[in-house]
Amino acid sequence: MTESPARRLLLVHAHPDDESINNGATMARYAAEGARVTLVTCTLGERGEVIPPELRHLTGAALGEHRLAELTAAMGELGVEDFRLLGGPGRYGDSGMMGIADNDDPACFWQADVDEAAALLAEVILEVRPQVLVTYDENGGYGHPDHIQTHRVAMRAAELAAAQGWEIPKVYWNRVPRSVAEEAFARLAGELSGTPFSKAAAVDDVPGVVADDRVTAEIDGTAYAVAKAAAMRAHATQIDVAPPYFALSNELAQPLFTTEYYELVRGKAAAQRENDLFAGLVPGKEES
Repeated sequence: MTESPARRLLLVHAHPDDESINNGATMARYAAEGARVTLVTCTLGERGEVIPPELRHLTGAALGEHRLAELTAAMGELGVEDFRLLGGPGRYGDSGMMGIADNDDPACFWQADVDEAAALLAEVILEVRPQVLVTYDENGGYGHPDHIQTHRVAMRAAELAAAQGWEIPKVYWNRVPRSVAEEAFARLAGELSGTPFSKAAAVDDVPGVVADDRVTAEIDGTAYAVAKAAAMRAHATQIDVAPPYFALSNELAQPLFTTEYYELVRGKAAAQRENDLFAGLVPGKEES
């Protein structure tokens, strides 16, 4: 049997593209450093709005299949080999934005039984035995039902796995320090005319923005900026990329962050902001 890498990182996301926007640089860095990086995506994003006119014929299952191909290409750009759909492709459908009729579809992720979905994720945790889990906060970063449900499922799965013998030492939520977001949007305001975009988003449009003192880790992914941009570009139905900016289907420009930020919510926090998600872990100790 092949020995498991000493460092193992699990990320749990709602739709294809979320991982590249939020954690692309982090994933590329740790993959390049030899860590096992595992991504679990909960839906195929079948209800996502398609940006390129030539692809707008894609809807429903056809869009889901296309987005899986985009995810595969994005993972190739980041050097991540282990990526999976929760329960297999199509197990849970995209729920659409909050407050629409699609939220009531019995097949959508928002309607899934949390314990049932968490049990599927716990199986992955027990197989991979990650020391670090990354997911969203209780609001899913910005209130999308699939993101909220992803948070619930990921946190519950960590509990279930712990009860079965593998307690994840460190759990982080995706964050952006408010000061960093404000500075980046100030730069964008001065550079907007030189981008393909006509309007800019606002700081509060960015998921996970919090007061600076809540951020406990920052991962410098500058060396992987090209890989992150390429991974985001692979999600062509959802993202229009023009580094150092990008836009979603709302056509509002926002910064493409290559330093990525996190809040430790389970585990021992360091006195100062960490620059490594595995900081403080003793190699081998987590194997017992």
